[in-house]
Amino acid sequence: MNPVRIPVVEKVLSANDSVAAATRAQLDALGIFSLNLMASPGAGKTSLVERTAAALKGSHPVGMVNGDTSEAAFDAERSQRAGALSVHINTGGKCHLEAAMVRDALALLPLDQIRLLIIENVGNLVCPSAWQLGAQRSVLIASIPEGDDKPYKYPKMYSGVDVLVINKIDLLPYVDFRMDYFRRGVETLNPGLVTFAVSCRTGEGLDAWFDWLRSRMA
Repeated sequence: MNPVRIPVVEKVLSANDSVAAATRAQLDALGIFSLNLMASPGAGKTSLVERTAAALKGSHPVGMVNGDTSEAAFDAERSQRAGALSVHINTGGKCHLEAAMVRDALALLPLDQIRLLIIENVGNLVCPSAWQLGAQRSVLIASIPEGDDKPYKYPKMYSGVDVLVINKIDLLPYVDFRMDYFRRGVETLNPGLVTFAVSCRTGEGLDAWFDWLRSRMA
């Protein structure tokens, strides 16, 4: 007798997508624009959240859900100091956030006070791409020190996002990073991808990012 094969992964992802759809409907009904922010560790996810929260808090209050593999809530605390309403999720060692985690975190946020919700995923270029969270847009941050080969090494991540933020462009004079080679790889995987080249340290390019967010929330 042949063994019965149970498609566990598909069932888990299907259940996750159902929760994500409910979260998306909830956020849409409340008029909250939401982002699933992904990147490798150190690319600048929290720095972008800080800059965004500080720039928009007067007109478009920001909420932030931070996912990490430990209890340390440093990133959520940084974002809160910048003006975001923040919740920290300990994923218990999991390399990605899941829709149920985000759903439970939203219950702890004053959603009626939020216009923009940023879900800061676990720093990882592999696992997060497979898990829907209910956000309206998926945003990937690439940073100059990571190297220009990342689109070629992680095609699934780069092909599955709606927006790309290239961070730390202030380091271009000091790092061997071929922007044309990098962009060619991105364009092959995701033609016409909305892209912003920024420096969260100096502020260069961030106004275009803020304007794009405002236009989506209008």
